[in-house]
Formats: sequence, C-alpha cells, structure tokens
Amino acid sequence: MTGRHVAIAAAALSPFSESAAAARDALGAALVHDLAGRLAEGAAGYEEAIALAERAHADDVLSEALRRLSFVRHRQGDAQTARALCDRSHAVAVAAGRPVLAAEALNIAGVFALQRGDFEAARATFSRAAAAADGDPALLAKVEQNLGIVANIRGDLSAAHDHYKRSLDAFQGAGDERGCALAYNNLGLVTADSQRWDEADWYYRLCLRMATRIGDVYLRGLAVMNRTEVLLARSRFDEARADAETALAIFEQLGATRHMSETHRVLGVVERETGALDAAEEQLRTAVRLADEAGASLEEAEASRELALLLQRLNRNQDALRTLNDAHRLFGRLEARRDMVDVGGKLADLEGAYLRVVREWGQSIETSDSYTHGHCERVATYSVRLAQALGLDDVERTTVRLGAYLHDVGKVRVPLEILNKPGKLTDDEFALMKKHPEYGVELLAGIEFPWDIKPIIRSHHERVDGSGYPDRLRGDEIPLSAQIIGIADVYDALTTTRSYRPAMTHDEAVAEIRRCERHWRPDVFAAFLRTVNEKIADG
Repeated sequence: MTGRHVAIAAAALSPFSESAAAARDALGAALVHDLAGRLAEGAAGYEEAIALAERAHADDVLSEALRRLSFVRHRQGDAQTARALCDRSHAVAVAAGRPVLAAEALNIAGVFALQRGDFEAARATFSRAAAAADGDPALLAKVEQNLGIVANIRGDLSAAHDHYKRSLDAFQGAGDERGCALAYNNLGLVTADSQRWDEADWYYRLCLRMATRIGDVYLRGLAVMNRTEVLLARSRFDEARADAETALAIFEQLGATRHMSETHRVLGVVERETGALDAAEEQLRTAVRLADEAGASLEEAEASRELALLLQRLNRNQDALRTLNDAHRLFGRLEARRDMVDVGGKLADLEGAYLRVVREWGQSIETSDSYTHGHCERVATYSVRLAQALGLDDVERTTVRLGAYLHDVGKVRVPLEILNKPGKLTDDEFALMKKHPEYGVELLAGIEFPWDIKPIIRSHHERVDGSGYPDRLRGDEIPLSAQIIGIADVYDALTTTRSYRPAMTHDEAVAEIRRCERHWRPDVFAAFLRTVNEKIADG
C-alpha cells in the first residue's frame, strides 16, 4: 500500500511541477515585455502567469505576478484595480508564509500611496515593508529608496540624499542594475532640488546610460524627463523641449498618464519662456487635465501654478487668480497631511505668485488715472502696518494686503471722464462712482479666494456711523479689515494730488481724519494715528 500511495503522490506532483514551471516561464516572459515598455503584452503575460499559478497552487509566482500586474495597471492609470491586485498579492504572500513577497507587495502599496499624494500612508507602509523584509538586502534597498522619495517631497533633502545613497550602495552590492539606475535618478532629483545642477546632470546621465543598457524604457523616460529641470534652470530651452518630447513619446507608449502630465508641464514652461504663449497654454492645460485624470494632486497643483503665471503674462488676471485658487486648494489638501512639510514652502511660493498677480492687476487699474499711480501699493503698506499694530495674524495680514491691492478693482467699470474729471462730480456721476465697490465684487464673483477679501472690496467705504456706502453698514457690521483699508485709503487720497484738488500735508490730512473720527472704530482710529505718526518719524 505504501508504494502505491507514493506512486500516486508522485503522479500527482508531476503536472503540479510542470504547471508551476509554466507559470514561472509566463512570468519571466511578461517581465521582458514590461521592461521594454510593452505594457499590454506584459499585462497579458502576467494574467497568464496568474492563471497558471492559481492552478498549480504556486503561491510565490502568484504573489509576484499579481504585484507586477498591479504596477502595470497603475502606470496605465487604473489605480483602483492596481490597489486591489496589490492587496491580493500581499494576502497570498502572507497566507503562504512568504514574508519577503509580502514586504514586496507592501512596498508597491506604499508607492501607490505616494503617487496619489497620501504621504503619511506611504511612509507608514514603507516602514511596514522594511519590518517585514526579513533582512532581504534587495528589498531593503527599495524601501530605503522610497523613504528617500518621501523625505524629498517633504523637503528634507539631507535625509533624502542619505536614503538614496544607502539604497545605491545596497543595489550595487546586490548587482541590481535597475535598482542602481533608480537610485541615480533619485539622487538626480534631490541634487536638483538643492540646485546642484552639474551633480544632478551627472546622476541623470548615469541613470539614462544604465536604463538604456538594461533595456528599461520606463526608466529611460524618467531620466530624460527629469533632466529637463537642469536644462530649464540653465535656459537651454531647445534641449529641454527635445528631451521633453522624447520623454512624452515614451510615456504615451507606456500609457503613463501621470508622467505624461509632467512632460506637458515642462513643454508648457518651455513655450512660455520662449514666447509661444498660445502653445504654452495648450500644453499646461493638458498637463492639468492629465494630472487630474491620474489623481496626481501634487503634479496638478504645480501645473496649475505654471498655468496661472502664464495667464498673468497674458493679462488675464481673473483667469490667473482662478487657476491660482485651484493650485492653492490642491496644495492645501496636501498640507493637511502633517508629514507634507515642504508643501508649506510651496504654498508660500504660491502666495507670492498671488501677490504678484493681484499687485499687477491693481497697478493696471491705476493706469487709467494718472493721479492715483502707486495708490494701491501705498494703501497696502499703510494697511499692513495698521494690521500689525492691531495684532492681526499672518493670514489676516495677507488678507489685508490682497484686499488693499484690489480694493478699487471695480473702478474699471467707471467711465474715464468721471475718474479724471477735474472738478466736482455731479450727483449722478458720484452715484456711479459709488458703485465701484459693488462692481469690484461682481468682477470677482467667479473667484473663490483662499482669503476673505471680497468683504474688503465691498465695504471699504462703509463708515461706523452709517454714513458710508454701498450698504450703509454700522459699527461691528463692518469687517475690521475693511475699516483698516478704508482709513488708509482716505489718508492716501488726502495726501496725494487728485484731478479735483491738490495734495494735503500730513498734518492737514490727519486733522481732516480727526474731524471725521466718528467714521472709524476706536481701535482702528487709535492704531492709525500711532502708525501714521511712526511712519512720518521714520521718514
């Protein structure tokens, strides 16, 4: 009986072994297609390997094929399917008692979290992968690399560089050329972020050379695309355009939507900086759309910022502000994750862009009236001093500054003959002039600012005693920020020459404002007197 059972068992194992071998062969063939950028063929091969591995109960092949297929699906833009496949790969590996394969799946899951902008989840998942790696040096090298990416995004460039160097050393020790190429690419990224352009260029060239030698099309695309940052920094726009077009062709072949977005952004910047503004807008809008389709919030935010700068150059200020708002919303969503330290820096850069757009728009309004040149800038300066004296925080001071730049935006709808009239306005003319706060709010109706500036624009001519316009608000009905800008506006109007009267001296202007003290909140009035006299004392 024993011999018979052994014979049966041997007979049962034979097709099992053959099926497992077939699954491994299918996995190997799929990997060749994958590395060559033939994603459809690679995906079909992985699916075949999955089917064969399921029949053979070859859990190691099944877990790896599921993981690799998940990465292909992610590159093709099907994030939901990719995550489901990766989760299944992890579950199969855990059930089979294969810790390294389980850690590999966790590593890929961390990559997915990273690319959708969930950086806290990415870091936690990479840490789980490292703990589960069972000391496997090749896997630990990958995890080090991915932890470096998280640190890089957070703006901790020193930590990122250390992670990348450790991963490079590990990959070199393991003889893993693809891993080395990835490490070179990432060292290029971190040195470029440090503006060490020669070093970054050297790393990208090493990555490109190695990726070409091993036939990894995806890595070639990454190296070529990322090197464009070096070329842009050096104003070598023709080379940057050529490299971006090369990278775009690779990513289109791969169906890598997120990276297609990045290359369109580069092409948009190139066209903008070389004066082809219509082409730049087309490229940047494509970049925004593709990033949105890929769920790549960081790439969408950065493309939106570049588009806003283009729209500003085209003097399409309202469109520029709407687009800046989109970028601010996206960066703000990322900042809500506490580990995204560097988003604070990106938001600061973005707020600088806001100020430039709003300042230039405010200045453009003044060009229609030679007497008010520099008015918005001066009102902004006085108002921020007042806001500081009143103890307003950074966000409130930014709100005041932006509101000051745009407080008179509605005057673009007031006829020039009224704005520049040398004598007293008629009642009808003054009634039309008094509409400019409402016109300003109407002009900005489609823009949802991150700062509450519309009440400033509408209410900067309201007075505490109810004598103002357009709504005859009283007392605390008037926003504090509007009162601040209102008194600064009056002071600047009194101390500058206008078409209908000469400028007053400082003392005359302060005396006039004292005469109208009932118009202002006591704290605003007191802070005004203190700051305006400090300004005079400072010269």
